Amino acid sequence: MKRKQRLMWLVLAIAFLLISIIPVRIAIAFYQTPVPQAIFVLGSDAERMRFAAQFWQSRQNLDIWVSDFAWNLDVDRRIFLQYGVAEAKLHLDGRATDTVTNFTTLAGDFAHQRLQHIYLITSDYHLRRARAIATIVLGSQGIVVTPVAVASQNQRSESLVRVLRDCGRSFLWIFVGRTGSSLNPRLNSE
Repeated sequence: MKRKQRLMWLVLAIAFLLISIIPVRIAIAFYQTPVPQAIFVLGSDAERMRFAAQFWQSRQNLDIWVSDFAWNLDVDRRIFLQYGVAEAKLHLDGRATDTVTNFTTLAGDFAHQRLQHIYLITSDYHLRRARAIATIVLGSQGIVVTPVAVASQNQRSESLVRVLRDCGRSFLWIFVGRTGSSLNPRLNSE
C-alpha cells in the first residue's frame, strides 16, 4: 500500500512539475517575441473571418492561420481573398472537430514555423475558453497568445464548466497526446 501511495505522489509531483513549466515557457516566449508573428482565427463564424481580414489590413506582414471545419474552408478562403489577403498568406486547416482540437492540431505547425507569439481571434463570448485552452496547449509549446475579441450580439459568455472541461482535455493532450474528443460519438475520431 505504501508503495502505491509513493508512486501516486511521484506521478502527481511529475505532473505538477510539467504543468508549472507552462508559465515559464510563456514568459520566455513573450520576452523573446513581444510582438505577435502571426494571426490565428478560430473558425465556425464568417464574421470572425471578415474581422480577421480587416485586422490583417494593418498587419500585412503576418500570415493568417485558420482552424475550421473542412467544409467551411472554401468560404473562409473566399472571404480573405475578397479583402485582398494573398493566398500565400493563408494557412487553412480543417482537421479540428472542436475548440480544443483547433489548438492541438496546429500547435506542432506553429512550433515548426518557430512562432512564439500569435494573435488569437475569436468571438467575445468564446474568448475566455479559447484563451484558457491556448494558455495550456500553446503555452506548453512555448507560444504566447494575444487575444483579440470579435464583438457578437446577444451571446452570453461560455460557462465555467465548459472552460474547466476543456482545460482538463488540454492537459490530457499534453500528457497522452489525445484530447478525449473521440469519446463523443457525434465527432470524428481524433
